[in-house]
Amino acid sequence: MRYSEKWGDNIENAVELALKELRLSRDQVEVTVLEQPSKGFFGIGSRLAKVRVEEKASSRPVEAPERPAAAEKPEKQEKIEKPEKKIRYEGNKEICIEVCGVDEEDEKVFRPGPSRKERSRRNKQKRNEKKATPDSGADMTETLSLSERPADLVEDPDNPAKTFLESVAKEMGIDINVKVSKNAECVYAEIDGPDTGTVIGKRGATLDAIQYLASLVVNKEKPGYTRVIVDAENYRGKRERTLEKLAYRLADKAVKTGKTVRLEPMNPYERKVIHTALQKRPEVSTRSEGEEPYRRVIIEALK
Repeated sequence: MRYSEKWGDNIENAVELALKELRLSRDQVEVTVLEQPSKGFFGIGSRLAKVRVEEKASSRPVEAPERPAAAEKPEKQEKIEKPEKKIRYEGNKEICIEVCGVDEEDEKVFRPGPSRKERSRRNKQKRNEKKATPDSGADMTETLSLSERPADLVEDPDNPAKTFLESVAKEMGIDINVKVSKNAECVYAEIDGPDTGTVIGKRGATLDAIQYLASLVVNKEKPGYTRVIVDAENYRGKRERTLEKLAYRLADKAVKTGKTVRLEPMNPYERKVIHTALQKRPEVSTRSEGEEPYRRVIIEALK
């Protein structure tokens, strides 16, 4: 006998849920209330209603005895002729090299694809080709050295770069002096004062960030592009000479040991300094690897 036990907010809801599950009407079942619902006191101690809904014996249709189904004769399957194929062996592997009796489209089924090991090797090669690419585009956009001060600069005390840099210094609470000059192609800002070290930051990171922001200010809503250089007590020139010395020393190490030398991540301009410094060293080659901001220079000795 089929039955269903359900909970509900009240008895009627619980019965409706049971009827839907049994797919019966109210006159086809007998209902037994197992638990009465209670609202409790302000919702505390409330209980749901629980019912047992059981199908009446008289509501069940009389089922006729099932006749055994006649055994169906299996259909005669057409014999499928398999195409002939010629086999060659590589080690203990069979490799199909020719298929007879099929058209060109079906022949593709029998051509073996690359092995898992071969697919892994190809994917690794593609990743290495993507990572290890020569510096180009963003890496080589800085054609003018940041350490070289153009000779035709004219002082511009009302330049927006000066206003921006002075407002940044005021907000940071640091004591610096700002002098801004310009020519037809660039704006050159020179910073000095007691707190210059704070403006430079670790390996020039703060100076680079301020230069980027100053460039946005100068070129905002302005046709064309004006290059902005921000230097602090000739830090750019000192850093460039330090990078050149580092490049020569690591190139000597690569030649001496025959091993690849990986530098720390650098910005595009500093990577360009390394590449340019080692262009006159025919015994080594350089390339860049990785994604910004973790892209770095690789130095290799040529055999």
